Amino acid sequence: QHEVGKPLRNCYSLPGLDFTYGMYVHKRDGGVAEAIGHWDSVKPRKTRNKEKIMPRDFLTMNRGAVDAGCTTAREFGLYYKFMDIRCKDENRFLTGWVSKIPADMTFGRPARPSTPIYDIIQHRYKEMWMERQRARTKLQIIEKKKLDQVRGNRTTYLRTHKPPPKEESFWHPARFEKVEPHLSTFPDTETREKALSA
Repeated sequence: QHEVGKPLRNCYSLPGLDFTYGMYVHKRDGGVAEAIGHWDSVKPRKTRNKEKIMPRDFLTMNRGAVDAGCTTAREFGLYYKFMDIRCKDENRFLTGWVSKIPADMTFGRPARPSTPIYDIIQHRYKEMWMERQRARTKLQIIEKKKLDQVRGNRTTYLRTHKPPPKEESFWHPARFEKVEPHLSTFPDTETREKALSA
């Protein structure tokens, strides 16, 4: 049975007390005296006299080829062959740029302004929030009133604005004005003229 409160035993034998676990890395560490007396400095690399070969600047060469009138791939290839334009080394301008920086210049983002403590004590931010909420509530009430109003249709418009009555016109075409009546119901012409004059 397993022993209570103890891990299981294995069959491996452990090395002695003089054994060091892990990998030993030889390190020269002589303490403060060696750190002060022996200063490890990096030796500068010997620069060659040959200039660094920069990559080709295809953007400038493409622009120049288009300006020269090249349209096919063969013409572009010939232009690249005879007009070998290289990218400019940007690191050579770094030393001159650094020297022009003003001494009192501060880098980084500016700190945000401090919160006024008097506004916090007087609950100014709470009052501003309450005013915004009141204005928002007023706008919501106005919009709700607009939505609650019944939209008028043609029937409601005609109830309030009655159209004017149409006047009957006794106009007849000109071709019917000279036509004489076929029937005469009056006994004589005097009676007819008297009736029409009335």
